[in-house]
Amino acid sequence: MMRYVIAVLALAGAVVSGLALHVHYSTATQPCSINEHWDCGVVNHSPFAMIGSVPVAAIGIAGYLALAALALLGWRFALMVTVFAAFCFALRLTFIEEFELQVWCLYCVISQGIIALIMLLSVGWLGAEHLALKRAAKRVG
Repeated sequence: MMRYVIAVLALAGAVVSGLALHVHYSTATQPCSINEHWDCGVVNHSPFAMIGSVPVAAIGIAGYLALAALALLGWRFALMVTVFAAFCFALRLTFIEEFELQVWCLYCVISQGIIALIMLLSVGWLGAEHLALKRAAKRVG
C-alpha cells in the first residue's frame, strides 16, 4: 500500500514541477504571482532556476518520476537514499528563495512539502520492513 501512496505523491510532485516549468518558459503573469513576496515568475526566471542549460523544474519532473518508479518497484532503500538527496536539493532551493531572492514560489513550496512527506513515508516504510525482519528472525531463532 505504501508504495502506491508514495508513487501518487511523486506524480503530484511531477505535476507541480510541470507547472513550475510552464512558468519558466512563460512571460505571461502567472496565477501563482500573488505579491512581491510570492511570485513564481521571479523565482523561475532567476539565474537559480537553471543548472547549466537545464531548468531546475525539469530536474524536478525527472526526479519525481524516478521516485515513483522506485516506490512502485518496492526498492525501499534506494528510494530512501534518492529522496534524501532530493530533499537536500529542494532545501537548498528553499534557502535560495529565502536568503538570495527573498521571494517565494508557491509551486516550489508545495514541492518542498511533497518531497518532505515522501521522505518521511520512505523512512517509515524502510523502518517497518526492518522491524518485520527483526520479528521474523526472533520467530526463527
